[in-house]
Amino acid sequence: MNRAPLTLSNTLRILFAGAASAALVACGGGDRPRNADLAASQVNTIGVNSYLWRASLETVSFAPLLQADSAGGVIVTDWYANPQNPGERVKVTVAILDQDLRADALRVAASRQVSQNGNWVDAPVQAATVQKLEDIILTKARDLRRKALAS
Repeated sequence: MNRAPLTLSNTLRILFAGAASAALVACGGGDRPRNADLAASQVNTIGVNSYLWRASLETVSFAPLLQADSAGGVIVTDWYANPQNPGERVKVTVAILDQDLRADALRVAASRQVSQNGNWVDAPVQAATVQKLEDIILTKARDLRRKALAS
């Protein structure tokens, strides 16, 4: 049996074909269970958990985006300086590691710089700051999932 190699392009075609098939089946209107539990891993059409993805984008929306890769689950902001504190700037990277809505499926990293004599110098980021960002994202993701199940 001669099979084509499994490339990213072929994988994406398979995923899109599966999503299209699922959408057509869902349009059938037959007996669908009421209040079906939508498992987090089944509610995405991207490479990672859709609730974590949307919550992450909302949480870092204060800063301009450098990169947002929904297939790889990586969001990187550009440097952001709060107008009330222009001598300090931060950059945030969010990595979503799984299709399930779980705390260990999320990693947040932050970089911070302060202005010294006109130059930006790296400064430490408190671990509590990164933990707070993770908590905000997880709370928003759970709220999004709860709202989706309620409707």
